[in-house]
Amino acid sequence: MYEKTFPNKRFKHTLEFLKKHVSTSETILDLGVENPFSKIMKTEGFSVTNTTGEDLDKDQSVFSSQKKDVVTAFEIFEHLLNPYTILSEIKSDKLFISIPLRLWFSPAYRSKTDMWDRHYHEFEDWQLDWLLEKTGWKIIDREKWTNPVKKFGLRPLLRKFTNRYYIIYAEKISTPTLPEGKRA
Repeated sequence: MYEKTFPNKRFKHTLEFLKKHVSTSETILDLGVENPFSKIMKTEGFSVTNTTGEDLDKDQSVFSSQKKDVVTAFEIFEHLLNPYTILSEIKSDKLFISIPLRLWFSPAYRSKTDMWDRHYHEFEDWQLDWLLEKTGWKIIDREKWTNPVKKFGLRPLLRKFTNRYYIIYAEKISTPTLPEGKRA
């Protein structure tokens, strides 16, 4: 069913994970402009508002002006220079993030034709977990999955067995406190 409806495996996994933890009565702020997946969420009955293309590294005012129950950041944190500040500014109680995992056999993604379509960060799972912990989030659920491609070669073979995507559901626990004299 999903394979015929959705453009790829990532969308199928992401939607199933979201439905496991969010009801359609909750409001969602999706980081990034409207995209194919935010359209799928709307089609599935979710109330979704997207950011409007502002540079979230410089301007986090959307988190004050758009108070929603849930924030989603699907495939966006790898493009940002400063995810720490963004995670610290989110006012919602629920957070969903999916990222491409860093692959030891492949360099970070960098488009040759679009100067904005680049990965500044390609996280390992423990790095995202630590970032969430330092910014006051508790991971409730997480999943990983592969992304096989229909090509021949060593890298395509490795993609069949190596997890490429990581998704988490986290809840805000508090503003993190550090011992006196310590910096985040």
